[in-house]
Amino acid sequence: MRPIWLTIALLSLSNVFMTFAWYAHLKELSTRPWLVAALISWGIALFEYLLQVPANRIGYTVLSVAQLKILRPVRFKNAILCG
Repeated sequence: MRPIWLTIALLSLSNVFMTFAWYAHLKELSTRPWLVAALISWGIALFEYLLQVPANRIGYTVLSVAQLKILRPVRFKNAILCG
């Protein structure tokens, strides 16, 4: 797979984990103490970083830092608009 497409795929998957880590606790963990929700969210966010770091390293072989930075909000907006 070409580095640009692998980067986009990994960053998209990382966005799914981060969105879940940010918002799932509001519904799924609403009866638990906030500290439990925070720890579980941080655990989920770990998987986001395990995808995002390699994606950025791979992406940096073909994109600039500025292009990688722009790619994230574009991906996030597409996620909101498409699903």
